[in-house]
Amino acid sequence: MIRNQWYVVLASNEVKKGKLLGVTRMAEKLVFWRDNQGKVVCMLDRCAHRGVALSAGKIMPGCQTVQCPFHGFEYDSSGACTYIPANGRNARPPDVVRVNTYPTYEDRGWVWIWWGEGDPQPAAPPYFDSIPVSYPHATFKDHWKTHYSRAIENQLDAFHLPFVHYNTIGRGDRRIADGPIVEWCCSEEEPYRMDLWVSNRVDDGIPPKKPSEIGKRRPQPSLQFLFPNLWQNWISDEIRLVVAFVPVDDENTVMYLRSYQNITRLPILRQLFDLSFMLGSLIIERQDRRVVITQRPMRSRLRGGEKLVQADGPIIDYRRRREELLHRTGQD
Repeated sequence: MIRNQWYVVLASNEVKKGKLLGVTRMAEKLVFWRDNQGKVVCMLDRCAHRGVALSAGKIMPGCQTVQCPFHGFEYDSSGACTYIPANGRNARPPDVVRVNTYPTYEDRGWVWIWWGEGDPQPAAPPYFDSIPVSYPHATFKDHWKTHYSRAIENQLDAFHLPFVHYNTIGRGDRRIADGPIVEWCCSEEEPYRMDLWVSNRVDDGIPPKKPSEIGKRRPQPSLQFLFPNLWQNWISDEIRLVVAFVPVDDENTVMYLRSYQNITRLPILRQLFDLSFMLGSLIIERQDRRVVITQRPMRSRLRGGEKLVQADGPIIDYRRRREELLHRTGQD
Protein backbone atom coordinates (compact mmCIF):
# COMPACT_ATOMS: atom_id res chain seq x y z
CA MET A 1 0.00 0.00 0.00
CA ILE A 2 1.16 3.52 -0.81
CA ARG A 3 1.76 5.78 2.17
CA ASN A 4 0.58 9.40 2.44
CA GLN A 5 -2.65 8.86 0.53
CA TRP A 6 -6.36 9.20 1.22
CA TYR A 7 -7.97 5.74 1.08
CA VAL A 8 -11.66 4.97 1.02
CA VAL A 9 -11.94 2.27 3.70
CA LEU A 10 -15.65 2.02 4.59
CA ALA A 11 -19.14 3.03 3.63
CA SER A 12 -20.51 5.66 6.03
CA ASN A 13 -23.46 3.54 7.11
CA GLU A 14 -21.10 0.92 8.51
CA VAL A 15 -20.01 3.24 11.33
CA LYS A 16 -22.98 3.46 13.70
CA LYS A 17 -23.21 6.01 16.47
CA GLY A 18 -22.63 4.44 19.87
CA LYS A 19 -20.99 1.30 18.43
CA LEU A 20 -17.38 0.29 17.86
CA LEU A 21 -16.42 -1.21 14.51
CA GLY A 22 -13.26 -3.29 14.40
CA VAL A 23 -11.90 -4.07 10.91
CA THR A 24 -8.61 -4.85 9.22
CA ARG A 25 -7.49 -2.20 6.76
CA MET A 26 -4.04 -1.45 5.34
CA ALA A 27 -2.82 -4.65 7.06
CA GLU A 28 -3.62 -3.08 10.44
CA LYS A 29 -6.30 -3.82 13.01
CA LEU A 30 -8.33 -0.60 13.26
CA VAL A 31 -11.34 0.49 15.25
CA PHE A 32 -13.85 3.08 14.05
CA TRP A 33 -16.44 5.03 16.06
CA ARG A 34 -18.30 8.34 16.07
CA ASP A 35 -17.60 11.05 18.63
CA ASN A 36 -20.17 13.32 20.24
CA GLN A 37 -20.21 15.48 17.09
CA GLY A 38 -20.85 12.47 14.85
CA LYS A 39 -17.34 12.64 13.33
CA VAL A 40 -15.76 9.32 12.44
CA VAL A 41 -12.70 8.42 14.53
CA CYS A 42 -10.10 5.86 13.40
CA MET A 43 -7.49 4.44 15.76
CA LEU A 44 -5.38 1.33 16.12
CA ASP A 45 -7.44 -1.44 17.66
CA ARG A 46 -4.93 -2.01 20.43
CA CYS A 47 -4.84 -0.61 23.93
CA ALA A 48 -1.47 0.97 24.76
CA HIS A 49 -1.49 -0.74 28.16
CA ARG A 50 -1.64 -4.49 27.45
CA GLY A 51 -2.50 -4.75 23.76
CA VAL A 52 -6.16 -5.71 24.11
CA ALA A 53 -8.53 -4.94 21.22
CA LEU A 54 -10.38 -1.71 21.94
CA SER A 55 -13.17 -2.89 19.63
CA ALA A 56 -14.07 -5.37 22.36
CA GLY A 57 -14.65 -2.46 24.74
CA LYS A 58 -17.31 0.23 24.65
CA ILE A 59 -17.97 3.88 23.93
CA MET A 60 -18.51 5.78 27.15
CA PRO A 61 -21.60 7.95 27.73
CA GLY A 62 -21.26 11.22 25.87
CA CYS A 63 -19.34 9.58 23.02
CA GLN A 64 -16.09 11.32 23.91
CA THR A 65 -13.96 8.35 24.93
CA VAL A 66 -13.52 4.63 24.30
CA GLN A 67 -12.96 2.26 27.21
CA CYS A 68 -10.65 -0.76 27.04
CA PRO A 69 -12.45 -3.91 28.27
CA PHE A 70 -9.42 -5.19 30.23
CA HIS A 71 -8.48 -2.51 32.77
CA GLY A 72 -10.80 0.35 31.85
CA PHE A 73 -8.25 2.68 30.27
CA GLU A 74 -10.09 5.40 28.34
CA TYR A 75 -8.95 7.15 25.15
CA ASP A 76 -10.31 10.23 23.43
CA SER A 77 -10.64 10.84 19.68
CA SER A 78 -7.02 12.04 19.45
CA GLY A 79 -5.79 8.75 20.91
CA ALA A 80 -4.72 10.31 24.22
CA CYS A 81 -5.42 8.35 27.38
CA THR A 82 -7.76 10.37 29.62
CA TYR A 83 -8.30 7.97 32.50
CA ILE A 84 -6.47 5.07 34.16
CA PRO A 85 -8.82 3.62 36.79
CA ALA A 86 -6.02 2.00 38.81
CA ASN A 87 -4.40 5.43 39.27
CA GLY A 88 -7.58 7.21 40.34
CA ARG A 89 -9.88 9.73 38.70
CA ASN A 90 -7.73 12.75 39.65
CA ALA A 91 -4.41 11.34 38.35
CA ARG A 92 -3.28 12.58 34.95
CA PRO A 93 -2.31 9.71 32.65
CA PRO A 94 1.26 9.83 31.27
CA ASP A 95 1.49 11.37 27.79
CA VAL A 96 3.18 8.24 26.44
CA VAL A 97 0.01 6.22 27.06
CA ARG A 98 -1.76 6.87 23.80
CA VAL A 99 -3.10 5.05 20.75
CA ASN A 100 -2.14 5.95 17.19
CA THR A 101 -4.96 7.52 15.17
CA TYR A 102 -5.49 8.36 11.50
CA PRO A 103 -7.21 11.50 10.17
CA THR A 104 -10.61 10.74 8.68
CA TYR A 105 -12.85 12.39 6.12
CA GLU A 106 -16.47 11.59 5.39
CA ASP A 107 -18.37 12.63 2.29
CA ARG A 108 -20.90 11.21 -0.19
CA GLY A 109 -21.44 8.13 1.93
CA TRP A 110 -17.74 7.17 2.04
CA VAL A 111 -15.21 7.15 4.88
CA TRP A 112 -11.57 7.92 4.00
CA ILE A 113 -8.48 7.70 6.21
CA TRP A 114 -5.18 9.49 5.65
CA TRP A 115 -2.75 6.61 5.77
CA GLY A 116 0.47 8.45 6.38
CA GLU A 117 2.37 10.96 8.45
CA GLY A 118 1.77 14.64 9.06
CA ASP A 119 -1.16 16.70 7.92
CA PRO A 120 -3.12 15.32 4.96
CA GLN A 121 -2.16 16.73 1.57
CA PRO A 122 -4.57 17.61 0.05
CA ALA A 123 -6.69 18.45 3.08
CA ALA A 124 -9.69 16.64 1.55
CA PRO A 125 -9.60 13.56 -0.69
CA PRO A 126 -10.47 13.92 -4.38
CA TYR A 127 -13.60 12.36 -5.84
CA PHE A 128 -15.31 12.19 -9.21
CA ASP A 129 -16.81 15.67 -9.41
CA SER A 130 -18.59 14.70 -12.63
CA ILE A 131 -21.09 12.75 -10.49
CA PRO A 132 -23.72 15.19 -9.18
CA VAL A 133 -24.19 15.03 -5.42
CA SER A 134 -27.95 14.72 -6.01
CA TYR A 135 -27.68 11.35 -7.80
CA PRO A 136 -29.19 8.51 -5.74
CA HIS A 137 -26.90 5.56 -5.14
CA ALA A 138 -26.81 2.01 -3.81
CA THR A 139 -23.74 0.16 -2.50
CA PHE A 140 -22.73 -3.44 -1.87
CA LYS A 141 -19.41 -5.06 -1.05
CA ASP A 142 -17.59 -8.29 -1.80
CA HIS A 143 -14.36 -9.94 -0.71
CA TRP A 144 -11.55 -10.80 -3.13
CA LYS A 145 -8.61 -12.91 -1.98
CA THR A 146 -5.94 -10.91 -3.80
CA HIS A 147 -3.86 -7.76 -3.48
CA TYR A 148 -5.82 -4.61 -4.23
CA SER A 149 -3.47 -3.66 -7.08
CA ARG A 150 -4.56 -6.76 -9.04
CA ALA A 151 -8.21 -5.88 -8.53
CA ILE A 152 -7.55 -2.34 -9.79
CA GLU A 153 -5.72 -3.56 -12.88
CA ASN A 154 -8.63 -5.79 -13.77
CA GLN A 155 -10.87 -2.72 -14.02
CA LEU A 156 -8.35 -0.94 -16.26
CA ASP A 157 -8.35 -3.89 -18.65
CA ALA A 158 -11.30 -3.76 -21.06
CA PHE A 159 -9.91 -6.46 -23.34
CA HIS A 160 -10.61 -9.50 -21.20
CA LEU A 161 -14.34 -9.02 -21.79
CA PRO A 162 -14.80 -11.52 -24.68
CA PHE A 163 -13.28 -14.28 -22.55
CA VAL A 164 -14.15 -13.63 -18.89
CA HIS A 165 -17.54 -12.06 -19.67
CA TYR A 166 -18.37 -13.97 -22.86
CA ASN A 167 -22.03 -14.39 -21.87
CA THR A 168 -22.61 -10.95 -20.26
CA ILE A 169 -20.91 -7.64 -21.17
CA GLY A 170 -18.40 -9.41 -23.45
CA ARG A 171 -20.91 -10.80 -25.93
CA GLY A 172 -20.09 -10.14 -29.57
CA ASP A 173 -16.49 -11.41 -29.50
CA ARG A 174 -14.98 -7.93 -29.90
CA ARG A 175 -11.42 -8.98 -29.13
CA ILE A 176 -9.34 -6.43 -31.10
CA ALA A 177 -8.09 -3.64 -28.82
CA ASP A 178 -7.74 -0.28 -30.57
CA GLY A 179 -5.66 2.10 -28.46
CA PRO A 180 -6.47 2.42 -25.68
CA ILE A 181 -6.08 6.16 -25.04
CA VAL A 182 -4.75 7.13 -21.60
CA GLU A 183 -4.57 10.70 -20.29
CA TRP A 184 -3.50 11.85 -16.83
CA CYS A 185 -4.94 14.75 -14.86
CA CYS A 186 -2.41 16.03 -12.34
CA SER A 187 -3.97 19.01 -10.57
CA GLU A 188 -3.80 20.06 -6.94
CA GLU A 189 -7.34 18.76 -6.42
CA GLU A 190 -6.80 15.50 -8.32
CA PRO A 191 -3.06 14.77 -8.26
CA TYR A 192 -3.34 11.40 -9.97
CA ARG A 193 -6.41 10.72 -12.10
CA MET A 194 -6.31 8.47 -15.14
CA ASP A 195 -8.83 9.06 -17.94
CA LEU A 196 -9.21 6.10 -20.25
CA TRP A 197 -10.93 5.67 -23.62
CA VAL A 198 -11.34 2.09 -24.84
CA SER A 199 -12.51 0.66 -28.16
CA ASN A 200 -13.12 -3.02 -28.90
CA ARG A 201 -14.03 -4.51 -32.27
CA VAL A 202 -14.41 -7.83 -34.00
CA ASP A 203 -11.24 -9.25 -35.55
CA ASP A 204 -11.52 -8.23 -39.22
CA GLY A 205 -7.88 -8.83 -40.05
CA ILE A 206 -6.87 -5.19 -39.50
CA PRO A 207 -4.20 -4.81 -36.79
CA PRO A 208 -5.13 -2.84 -33.67
CA LYS A 209 -4.70 0.90 -34.02
CA LYS A 210 -2.19 2.69 -31.84
CA PRO A 211 -3.49 5.39 -29.48
CA SER A 212 -2.09 8.08 -31.80
CA GLU A 213 -4.08 6.67 -34.71
CA ILE A 214 -7.53 6.96 -33.18
CA GLY A 215 -9.66 9.79 -31.87
CA LYS A 216 -11.64 9.93 -28.69
CA ARG A 217 -14.97 8.16 -29.11
CA ARG A 218 -16.84 10.61 -26.88
CA PRO A 219 -16.04 13.76 -24.87
CA GLN A 220 -16.04 11.94 -21.53
CA PRO A 221 -13.75 8.97 -20.85
CA SER A 222 -15.02 5.40 -20.68
CA LEU A 223 -13.21 4.77 -17.40
CA GLN A 224 -11.48 6.87 -14.76
CA PHE A 225 -9.17 5.94 -11.91
CA LEU A 226 -8.23 8.09 -8.92
CA PHE A 227 -5.19 7.10 -6.89
CA PRO A 228 -4.99 5.29 -4.66
CA ASN A 229 -8.19 3.20 -4.83
CA LEU A 230 -11.21 4.66 -6.66
CA TRP A 231 -12.50 3.78 -10.16
CA GLN A 232 -15.43 5.01 -12.22
CA ASN A 233 -17.20 3.43 -15.19
CA TRP A 234 -18.85 6.34 -17.02
CA ILE A 235 -21.69 4.32 -18.50
CA SER A 236 -23.71 7.41 -19.41
CA ASP A 237 -24.40 10.86 -18.02
CA GLU A 238 -27.27 9.33 -16.01
CA ILE A 239 -25.64 6.06 -14.91
CA ARG A 240 -22.24 5.54 -13.27
CA LEU A 241 -20.55 2.68 -11.45
CA VAL A 242 -17.90 3.48 -8.84
CA VAL A 243 -15.69 0.88 -7.19
CA ALA A 244 -13.53 1.37 -4.10
CA PHE A 245 -10.71 -1.19 -3.88
CA VAL A 246 -10.15 -1.29 -0.12
CA PRO A 247 -6.89 -2.92 1.02
CA VAL A 248 -7.34 -5.37 3.87
CA ASP A 249 -3.81 -6.78 3.75
CA ASP A 250 -1.37 -8.03 1.12
CA GLU A 251 -3.65 -10.93 0.17
CA ASN A 252 -7.18 -9.59 0.67
CA THR A 253 -9.30 -6.77 -0.74
CA VAL A 254 -12.83 -5.59 -0.02
CA MET A 255 -14.58 -4.35 -3.15
CA TYR A 256 -17.24 -1.69 -2.58
CA LEU A 257 -19.41 -1.35 -5.69
CA ARG A 258 -21.71 1.66 -5.92
CA SER A 259 -24.21 2.52 -8.63
CA TYR A 260 -25.32 6.10 -9.29
CA GLN A 261 -28.35 6.79 -11.42
CA ASN A 262 -30.54 9.70 -12.43
CA ILE A 263 -33.05 7.65 -14.41
CA THR A 264 -35.80 7.69 -11.82
CA ARG A 265 -36.33 9.11 -8.35
CA LEU A 266 -39.63 7.38 -7.59
CA PRO A 267 -38.86 5.22 -4.53
CA ILE A 268 -40.24 1.92 -5.86
CA LEU A 269 -38.79 2.31 -9.35
CA ARG A 270 -35.46 3.46 -7.93
CA GLN A 271 -35.27 0.39 -5.69
CA LEU A 272 -36.07 -1.90 -8.61
CA PHE A 273 -33.42 -0.19 -10.76
CA ASP A 274 -30.82 -0.40 -8.00
CA LEU A 275 -31.60 -4.05 -7.35
CA SER A 276 -31.38 -5.08 -11.01
CA PHE A 277 -28.23 -3.02 -11.60
CA MET A 278 -26.51 -4.44 -8.54
CA LEU A 279 -27.48 -8.02 -9.37
CA GLY A 280 -26.03 -7.58 -12.85
CA SER A 281 -22.89 -5.96 -11.44
CA LEU A 282 -22.48 -8.79 -8.94
CA ILE A 283 -22.65 -11.42 -11.69
CA ILE A 284 -20.02 -9.56 -13.73
CA GLU A 285 -17.85 -8.92 -10.67
CA ARG A 286 -17.92 -12.60 -9.69
CA GLN A 287 -16.81 -13.55 -13.22
CA ASP A 288 -13.80 -11.25 -12.73
CA ARG A 289 -13.06 -12.53 -9.24
CA ARG A 290 -12.90 -16.16 -10.34
CA VAL A 291 -9.97 -15.31 -12.64
CA VAL A 292 -8.15 -12.51 -10.82
CA ILE A 293 -7.69 -14.41 -7.56
CA THR A 294 -5.61 -16.97 -9.47
CA GLN A 295 -2.99 -14.39 -10.61
CA ARG A 296 0.50 -14.81 -9.20
CA PRO A 297 2.19 -13.03 -7.70
CA MET A 298 -0.78 -11.43 -5.94
CA ARG A 299 0.83 -7.99 -5.93
CA SER A 300 1.53 -6.51 -9.35
CA ARG A 301 4.84 -4.90 -10.26
CA LEU A 302 6.11 -2.88 -13.21
CA ARG A 303 8.90 -5.39 -13.77
CA GLY A 304 7.31 -8.61 -12.63
CA GLY A 305 8.23 -10.86 -15.51
CA GLU A 306 4.87 -10.60 -17.30
CA LYS A 307 4.90 -10.23 -21.09
CA LEU A 308 2.60 -7.28 -21.74
CA VAL A 309 1.12 -6.12 -25.06
CA GLN A 310 -0.27 -2.87 -26.51
CA ALA A 311 -3.71 -3.44 -24.97
CA ASP A 312 -2.07 -3.42 -21.53
CA GLY A 313 -1.15 0.26 -21.89
CA PRO A 314 -3.37 1.46 -19.00
CA ILE A 315 -1.96 -1.23 -16.72
CA ILE A 316 1.61 -0.22 -17.57
CA ASP A 317 0.75 3.42 -16.86
CA TYR A 318 -0.88 2.48 -13.57
CA ARG A 319 2.18 0.50 -12.49
CA ARG A 320 4.53 3.34 -13.37
CA ARG A 321 2.57 5.85 -11.31
CA ARG A 322 2.19 3.39 -8.46
CA GLU A 323 5.92 2.71 -8.30
CA GLU A 324 6.64 6.43 -8.55
CA LEU A 325 4.47 7.06 -5.48
CA LEU A 326 5.97 4.10 -3.61
CA HIS A 327 9.48 5.38 -4.33
CA ARG A 328 8.51 8.90 -3.25
CA THR A 329 7.43 7.58 0.16
CA GLY A 330 10.50 5.37 0.57
CA GLN A 331 8.69 2.11 -0.13
CA ASP A 332 9.62 -0.65 -2.54
